[in-house]
Amino acid sequence: MKAIVNIGLKKGVLDSGGKATHHTLQTIGFGDLVADVRVGKQIIMELNTTDKDKAMAEVTKMCKDLLANTVIEDFEIILEA
Repeated sequence: MKAIVNIGLKKGVLDSGGKATHHTLQTIGFGDLVADVRVGKQIIMELNTTDKDKAMAEVTKMCKDLLANTVIEDFEIILEA
């Protein structure tokens, strides 16, 4: 089973990387197309289980304990068979 974890800053937290990327996109001619940019990270893991409930519980624990700073970041977990 594969777990895809998307992590990004919570709404209201200043995203300096997103602002810099947005500014650069405007500078190179995409200003009319792109309204805002948020930069995050994606972690893809191959898991040694087929139990979706167990996988979700364990990956959630990984996110809370290590992968995400839950004070300023939100995370989303997608499980694929």
